[in-house]
Amino acid sequence: MPDRITIKDLEVRFHVGVPEEERATPQKLLITIEMTHDLGPSAANDNLAETINYYTVCQAVKALGQARRWKLIEALADDICECVLDQFKPTVVRVVIKKFIIPDTRWISVEITRPAS
Repeated sequence: MPDRITIKDLEVRFHVGVPEEERATPQKLLITIEMTHDLGPSAANDNLAETINYYTVCQAVKALGQARRWKLIEALADDICECVLDQFKPTVVRVVIKKFIIPDTRWISVEITRPAS
C-alpha cells in the first residue's frame, strides 16, 4: 500500500455556487486532500524537506480560494488537484469537497483523483 498524507476536512469559506446569489457570499466547505508520496526518505531522516509540508498545502488551498470564484465544486476540486500536483509533486492527489447547501441532507460532495503527469 502506498504512503499517504491526508488533510481531513480543512474548513474554508469560498465563493461557490451556480446562481450568482449563492456565489455572492462565501460558504463553508470541508476539503479533504489525500496525497500519495514516498514517505520513506523523510521517515528515515526526520527531514521536512523530503516530504510534503501539509501546513503549506493548506495555505496554498486557502490562497487559491481567496483569488477565485467557482460555479461548481467539481471545478474547484479539479483546480485544487492541479495546484497540489504542480506545487507539491505527489504521485497522486485525491480531493473530496463537502458542501452544505441542500436542505434535508448532511452534505453534498464530489471526489476527484488525479495522477501526476
